[in-house]
Amino acid sequence: MPSFKSYLEGLTNLRFDTRRDRPKSGRKKINLALQGGGAHGAFTWGVVDHLLADGRLEVTGISGASAGAINAVMIADGLARGGPEEARNRLAAFWRAASTGGDLPPVQRAVADRLFSLLPFATTPVQGWFETMARYFSPYEFNPLNINPLRDLIDRFVDFDAVRSGQLELFISTTNVHTGRTHIFPRDKIDVDVVMASAALPLLFRAVEIDGVPHWDGGYMSNPPMFPFLQATDADDIIIVQINPVQRKTTPRTSGEIVNRLNEINFNSALIAEMRSMEFVNGLIDDGHLSEGAGANRYRRLNIHRIHLGGLATRLSAASKLHTDFQFFDLLRRAGQRAARRFLDQHYEAIGVRSSIDVAAESGVEWA
Repeated sequence: MPSFKSYLEGLTNLRFDTRRDRPKSGRKKINLALQGGGAHGAFTWGVVDHLLADGRLEVTGISGASAGAINAVMIADGLARGGPEEARNRLAAFWRAASTGGDLPPVQRAVADRLFSLLPFATTPVQGWFETMARYFSPYEFNPLNINPLRDLIDRFVDFDAVRSGQLELFISTTNVHTGRTHIFPRDKIDVDVVMASAALPLLFRAVEIDGVPHWDGGYMSNPPMFPFLQATDADDIIIVQINPVQRKTTPRTSGEIVNRLNEINFNSALIAEMRSMEFVNGLIDDGHLSEGAGANRYRRLNIHRIHLGGLATRLSAASKLHTDFQFFDLLRRAGQRAARRFLDQHYEAIGVRSSIDVAAESGVEWA
């Protein structure tokens, strides 16, 4: 994970257009930060569906990694082409098509299944074949023609010209294979290659080359990216949709449980580091060491909120990230809608005023 100093250095060189149309009366501006995490990304679908349907919020920016990046471009496309209702429709259509009950051909179905899985276990013969081959051959040997049917699925649902010409600020993270650093793609640079790079699991897909630079899954280094919102929009709030649980009360013992917990820790480590950075920036602004506001060398004091799987996370098994049937996706969607409804009931008044979580406690270090 890059140091906080490198974040500030990078941000100093960035230039974002912060001009915005004023929100409709009574609507609060927010940014969404969408975490990646396999099939559990359907929970994010439900969260965003309810936030858009509620009508009291205006989304000014979205960031995402891996499956979160896919959700992000679906939302951005819908908002650009038809507003909140169309964004809800795009999400629903994508998750239906990506499910086992969708209309994908068999090979594309197998690739989609593997994308939504973060565990090295097979549940279908075709997926088992993919897994077995991956143990002995890299994607460069196994797939010399670099065929990736998942590209067709993304292209089918997203008009990237509409996304790039929209007003929504959009940020997608990838991992630069050569440097090991986070790479952030803003809205005007995002296309199908960027989305595929953000979701490029190394044992399944080749690194996606963009301008001659190879990129892997963005979740390894920034899941999801939040620091661009320090300068990018005029919203003072970030709502994180977190689908990888930070805490578990049981000790993993089986191989599946151990791999699952390692994945959760790995994919949450970047988020925890960025939350710590957000808290540090807020402190510097409060103490007068950083200039608050928009523009170069100025930083926004951000309120942090979170919607997460909650108790459902502890009931999902390690293998559940492999489930791609629509019934499971729909269960997560409804859980996401309920979680978003609870969040608004409990914390709507905090939006625009203060953080609704204790960021210092959430991102702090345990000392002996």
